[in-house]
Amino acid sequence: MKDLTNGSVAKHILGMAPPIMVGMVTIMLCQLVDLYFVSGLGDAAVAGVAAAGNAGFLINALMQVLGVGAVSLIAHAVGRKDRPDANLIFNQAIVLSVLFGLLTLVAGAALSRAYMHAIAADEATIEAGTTYLLWFMPALALQFASQVMGSALRATGIVRPTMLVQALAVAINIALAPVLIAGLGTGYALGVAGAGLASSIAVLIGVVMLLAHFRKVERYVAFNPAQWRPQAQHLRRILNVGLPAGGEFAMMFILMAVVYFVLRDFGAAAQAGFGIGQRVLGLIQMPALAVALAAGPIAGQNMGAGKGERVRETFVKAALITSVVMIGFMCLAQLKPQLLLSGFSNDRETMEIAFLFLRIISLNMVAQGVIFTCSSMFQGLGNTKPVLWSSAMRVLTYSLPAIWLSTRPGFRIEHVWYLSIAATTLQAALSLWLLRREFRKRLATLRHEKSPEPAAPKRVASPVRAPA
Repeated sequence: MKDLTNGSVAKHILGMAPPIMVGMVTIMLCQLVDLYFVSGLGDAAVAGVAAAGNAGFLINALMQVLGVGAVSLIAHAVGRKDRPDANLIFNQAIVLSVLFGLLTLVAGAALSRAYMHAIAADEATIEAGTTYLLWFMPALALQFASQVMGSALRATGIVRPTMLVQALAVAINIALAPVLIAGLGTGYALGVAGAGLASSIAVLIGVVMLLAHFRKVERYVAFNPAQWRPQAQHLRRILNVGLPAGGEFAMMFILMAVVYFVLRDFGAAAQAGFGIGQRVLGLIQMPALAVALAAGPIAGQNMGAGKGERVRETFVKAALITSVVMIGFMCLAQLKPQLLLSGFSNDRETMEIAFLFLRIISLNMVAQGVIFTCSSMFQGLGNTKPVLWSSAMRVLTYSLPAIWLSTRPGFRIEHVWYLSIAATTLQAALSLWLLRREFRKRLATLRHEKSPEPAAPKRVASPVRAPA
């Protein structure tokens, strides 16, 4: 366990962010490698895998319910030096991860084809996306347990083991992708099914490695079968913090579904170009997101310890760092987008759309960094409802106008991206306002609890007068 309630806040952020970033970047690289090898199968395959990958936003919403709830509550317990409560929350979250994983497998088997029919442009794309989803669902189901274990470690200030496990799992995925997708060395190509299978095998190996770490190395939080019986009180604690954060990812799923819906009249090339551009954008946003994720446990431990000023300092420094990082990548996307997008498709129309998307959408990267930071701070404060409110506002201000514009004469694809910039900027402004309000309420409470009660005034005896 690492104590984040003392020492330099900036040093803690910069120390935790790189391992978090490496872990996330390796996962994103895994998805990009899948797209790279799938691109040789044609635009329909690329569009199908990209559209099916959007279902990951919905599953990530459920993962965030567990991950955010675990990080927030365990970090608060660590700040209070309450190890028994940290262990209880961890084991109750593991129980939920098993349940959510089973539900994911059942829903994937039953709804994959219906989902692809709702968003895909043609029958070939539907078939490719459905096949990929069915083979990819085991990976998504297993990631619930991985999410809980990684979140518990992050709440205690430990991030390196999760990074190493994720990096090794992704290396396995990358090695398997050409073998299973294209039949390299075997002559037996599975196509898009191979992409999903490679991910599932890699995630399984990663979960096994994390389990081994907890059994042999980790000491502060640990598996305890005696605490696996569901306890309603503590499950509610996890869900009260996690559900609104999960709702934020569900909103992202709705946004992506709306984009695919309004793009389907432009054909498979448009959906493929958007899918490639979106994955690359996610990759270059990873450093800023890593900084934001590092801020959450720091704020959480200091909330548990009653150190309100360090909570505020964590936000200010994290916001400054994310803004600097986002400005740098925005300049790269504006000046040299070909460095980021080359090699993903040989189709000229697909790549033109990807270039257009990245040039326009990169203009809102600073606003997105602010959203990342505010979201992580709400998690650290233990109240994620404002995150859901700001995300819902973004859905309303984007989805309804986008659908309306798509029915108007002269509708062009870039209208979708400009509208996204406006909606993202509005969400960033609302997130800042809500966080300021939350600081006033919660940090004032901390100051009140920390202030000692005034001592009762001492009674001074009146001098005794000598008799006359």
